[in-house]
Amino acid sequence: MGNETKGRSTSNIAYLVIRDGKKWSDVFRLMPGRTVTIGRSPTNQIVIKEDQASRQHAEIFMSEGKWTVRDLSSRNGTAVGSVRVTGDYILKPGDIIWIASTQMAFVTDLSSAYNRKVFSRVEIGAETVTGLEIDDSDEQATISELKLIEPTQITHRRQKTRYLQDDDPEESEEEVVPEGAKSKASRNATRLCRLAFDLANETTPRAIARMALDCLHEETKLDAGAVLLVPKTRRTTVDPGKLEILAWRSDTRPEYQRVSKFLAETCFRSGEAVLARDIQDDSALGMRDSAGQIHATSVIAAPIRMNNRTIGLVHLYSTNAREGLRPNDLEFTLAVAETVGMALRTRYREQKLVEDLSKTRTQIDQLRNQLGVESEIVGGSAEMFRVHEQVSKAAPSKATVLVRGESGVGKELVARAVHFSSDRRNGPFVCLNCAALSESLLESELFGHEKGAFTGATDRKAGKFEAADKGTLMLDEIGEMSPGIQAKFLRVLEGHPFERVGGSKTIKVDVRVIAATNRDLEEDVRRGKFRKDLFFRLHVVQIDVPPLRHRPEDITELADYFLQKYNLETGRRIAGFSPQALHQLKRYRWPGNVRELKNVIERAVVLARGEIIQLDELLLTNLSTASESQFDVGTIVQEYHPESLEIVEQRHIEATLRATNWNKSKAATILGIERSTLDRKIKKFGIRAEM
Repeated sequence: MGNETKGRSTSNIAYLVIRDGKKWSDVFRLMPGRTVTIGRSPTNQIVIKEDQASRQHAEIFMSEGKWTVRDLSSRNGTAVGSVRVTGDYILKPGDIIWIASTQMAFVTDLSSAYNRKVFSRVEIGAETVTGLEIDDSDEQATISELKLIEPTQITHRRQKTRYLQDDDPEESEEEVVPEGAKSKASRNATRLCRLAFDLANETTPRAIARMALDCLHEETKLDAGAVLLVPKTRRTTVDPGKLEILAWRSDTRPEYQRVSKFLAETCFRSGEAVLARDIQDDSALGMRDSAGQIHATSVIAAPIRMNNRTIGLVHLYSTNAREGLRPNDLEFTLAVAETVGMALRTRYREQKLVEDLSKTRTQIDQLRNQLGVESEIVGGSAEMFRVHEQVSKAAPSKATVLVRGESGVGKELVARAVHFSSDRRNGPFVCLNCAALSESLLESELFGHEKGAFTGATDRKAGKFEAADKGTLMLDEIGEMSPGIQAKFLRVLEGHPFERVGGSKTIKVDVRVIAATNRDLEEDVRRGKFRKDLFFRLHVVQIDVPPLRHRPEDITELADYFLQKYNLETGRRIAGFSPQALHQLKRYRWPGNVRELKNVIERAVVLARGEIIQLDELLLTNLSTASESQFDVGTIVQEYHPESLEIVEQRHIEATLRATNWNKSKAATILGIERSTLDRKIKKFGIRAEM
């Protein structure tokens, strides 16, 4: 202890000897100028773990040189001996304070407590004495059973470090800083800046803690230290034994010893960083080695804060009597602790974002599973967005849906999406292609048949309507249905019961019908090929699926999707497409739409020679698209798609060369250019003769 402490008057020194059950468990030193609160809440200096105690039960403080106890309007009251405390009560040595069943003996001389000399060897170097368990019948108890955990004196406290404030860390309005201190402060500020950048690259809390300790070891005179955090399973704790050690280092033997309870409580409850020096009683750190005491002369504890809450602390100590930890080290340690707190907050936020993203992806996968993997619609173009929007509006209703689009655009996928987005998702989804069956077979497939109804009907068979009960029935190519089946089909759509082929029993079902067609039903109605009343019954909600050539921005996404799909199926590892192949995929008209693209990619994956699909590995046709080959009200539909002059020129040269069977002189004459100019353009566009 320093000379100042040795010369201090001891007239105001007092202790509370706390009895828990049959044993005297704690000794608490009362310090003038400091109020000691008592209660059930863990924020009190003396915690009483009894239900009869209030959260803030009582307090003890010095007033006009006398120690006083005050009851804080507790539920069950505070007593001194047999006297219930009302207002303030001045304590006298030997008084017994009762709170619930806990006793606290107020003494000014530990050796006089209950006329026993158990405490006669306690020195002034302790403010709190814990671990004391002395039974009344144990006459051999000695002071060696006590475990002291508080250093003699806290010399400096800091709430905020000047390194992280707006003021210049090298200057102070209150003191003149020597040149040597200025240079050290400047070096510390530079080191903090580098530490912040280094911590930004670390990905785990333990790596952050290790880097912070390495920095502190370089810049301070520590012999041992650690970074401790409150476990994630707890919101807070002041028990050093329950703090998780993220990282530690020690240049002493035995190795690093945990922070004392008093220092941990000080950091967590006040939020201050503290420096204790001139420690005379080395056991104050709560550490012993095999030879006796660890002679630690200074100790620092700095809180790690995150979101205005203390989540851990940095604990350092030195055993060097001449060059121990100094106030500048306290400033630097507090700055490092604040930097660690910010780094941990960033890591935790990143971790939460990753977890949220993973959870969102899982939810998307679950929703896709609910929609059915086979009904997944690929494409992010504006046209496909409108399809998704139409599906979301049509799904909740019970209305009949008519899906229209060219062959191969994915009308069945849209029908599946409507079904799995509706309240019928748990019911069956049944699909039937009306163009694949004759009239008699189509009737049997739709409505079922009885045994012996026709040649080959060896058993009773339920039709698609019965199979789709409580679910959805999709009828593809509805325009191919014969007029006779159309009439019977219309009655079922109107809610009337039906009979199986060859049967007499009526059957009524609850089925939502989705029809699909690539035909111009309006024209079929005008020509008498399709019933007008059936058309109006089907044409309640219409979803138009655009052809692939109308949404070229989806081609790359679809190609990549099918590439990955067939990579998995075939075990190939095709990485992608060459620039020429990708360009050709985008400029091709795709008369077979998505179905054709799917088949082209499957063939290319199977037959590809390397890891990249080349242009010559794409098998494309010269067929025209539906709009280019069909008549619409007596006129040929000519659709315009913006293209660069270079692409138009390339296509025209290719067509001319094919028409002249690659006679370059003849082609140059037709094109009106020189033969040499034609050769340059062939080389420029990479045009090759078809084999």
